[in-house]
Amino acid sequence: MSKMIKNQRNILDKLKIEKLNPMQEESHLAINASPEVVLLSPTGTGKTLAFLLPIITQLDAEVSGIQVLIIVPSRELAIQIGQVAREMGTGYKINTVYGGQMFSKDKMELKHRPAILIGTPGRIADHLRRETFSGDSIRTLVLDEFDKSLEVGFENEMIEILDELYYVEKKILTSATDEVEIPVFVGLRNPVYINYLEDGVAQLTIKKIVSPQKDKLETLVDALCHLGNQPGIIFCNFKDSIRRVSDYLTERNIGHGCFYGGMEQNDRERALLKFRNGTYQLIIATDLAARGIDVPEIKFIIHYHLPVRSQEFTHRNGRTARMNNDGTAYVLVWAEDELPEFIPELEAEYILPAEIPNPSEWTTLFISGGRKDKISKGDIAGFCSKVGGLEYDEIGVIELKLDCSFVAVKASKAKEIVTKLNNMRVKKRKVRVEII
Repeated sequence: MSKMIKNQRNILDKLKIEKLNPMQEESHLAINASPEVVLLSPTGTGKTLAFLLPIITQLDAEVSGIQVLIIVPSRELAIQIGQVAREMGTGYKINTVYGGQMFSKDKMELKHRPAILIGTPGRIADHLRRETFSGDSIRTLVLDEFDKSLEVGFENEMIEILDELYYVEKKILTSATDEVEIPVFVGLRNPVYINYLEDGVAQLTIKKIVSPQKDKLETLVDALCHLGNQPGIIFCNFKDSIRRVSDYLTERNIGHGCFYGGMEQNDRERALLKFRNGTYQLIIATDLAARGIDVPEIKFIIHYHLPVRSQEFTHRNGRTARMNNDGTAYVLVWAEDELPEFIPELEAEYILPAEIPNPSEWTTLFISGGRKDKISKGDIAGFCSKVGGLEYDEIGVIELKLDCSFVAVKASKAKEIVTKLNNMRVKKRKVRVEII
């Protein structure tokens, strides 16, 4: 047990986390002691670490096959969990599989079996059909945000997957809502429930902004001008609406990214990356961004369109006021709109015109070298400083991918630094550098 505690402390130190919160502590104890755990906790409270930590400390280095299967409803959530697991620095192989990337690439990477496999139901079911891997060594199954997987129509694939897992000894289900019944096919007998949903998000403030016109675009811009340069998400119900809002903001020189299901996976990932590093302060999104995406602390969200159901309202609001930080959810309505029953009565606020905030001081550079080239974040920082001539306070967030890297730099220096860095070497690799 003392070795397990030491391993846990080492992992937390690598993640720069001083201690677990009460939900994570209780989850850790329950997952270690019980074969079936259902974890219910609001978005942003740290559920990923709550289940990953006890799972990883129980992995067996002698087993060569897949030991843990984590099923998630979206590509972004798969990527996020994979990133957190790798940052734990355990030495175990971790793979993510999801639609939108080449199946042959998955197959090649899975030849050397990971200890933990994370993926979406459709892609995992496809791999099992084609016998890319066997489920015989899988002892732990995690259904993260299980209610969302059922909601988006993955039930058949999930039944198919569970039918192939004969030797699972531990099942962990997580959700940010208790409004969905756990299906019989999951096979839970007597699960331990950990429910922190009633704790809510005490730091969340909800306000109503009233638009004098039925077309709310002008009022939206006024609100963004008042809010200034702080990170936020604008939620729309339809991708066509996102394009319309995006065009309107672009015409007024308000920088932003877009995030919705019809986008190419690469474009979605880059939009989130530029949001994380401060190139964008705003993202316009559908409910796809309401949970399961890796984004920084968000100061506000705006319901440009009212959500259809209470669950979406809760999950959207859960993107702000996370992990003991405060935040505000703004409901933007036309003066004659009626609020649905699940939105509380709110005092109306009218926004006066204001100046458009200054554009972001950061921009993002692409560098054609990554982890497989043995390049580290320190290498990228040194490259930008020593070769590019940037001061360290002119270098922002650095993200490493398998075959490329991204770094935020001061926008005023971007063109100059690309000229200096392009076709130069990081370690032994000549790299291409460009603004994205």
